[in-house]
Amino acid sequence: MKNMISTHLIQDRDVEKIVGKLLRFGVITASLVVLLGGLLFLVQHGAQSRPDYHIFKGEETDFITFDGIFKGLFTFKPMAIIQFGVLLLIITPILRIIFSLFAFILEKDKLYVVITLIVLAIIWGSTFGGLKI
Repeated sequence: MKNMISTHLIQDRDVEKIVGKLLRFGVITASLVVLLGGLLFLVQHGAQSRPDYHIFKGEETDFITFDGIFKGLFTFKPMAIIQFGVLLLIITPILRIIFSLFAFILEKDKLYVVITLIVLAIIWGSTFGGLKI
């Protein structure tokens, strides 16, 4: 029987390997960033007295927006570094979806391109379309 040569530029197995590496890299990088921020937080605030947990104190407003996180990141504020690590963790599966979109485009699989674009639109809308309170 003849050897069949695939006309696909990227094989399914190659896509799986790249996606696996992308997810591993994203999770490890996010974990290291959070660890760095946590260590920096302990160095700066480790000697303080134990907080009173009977009174709820929410997150500072500086670290709940992208702008605040990036400003704090460049000034080496520990909470901003931790929040940036969380952002990296959230971005990791989004990058996987974007990579999958390009793989489906290369394979010319129109159905999966449309489905992936719908998923990206939902994520984009939920991330950036929220109410400003």
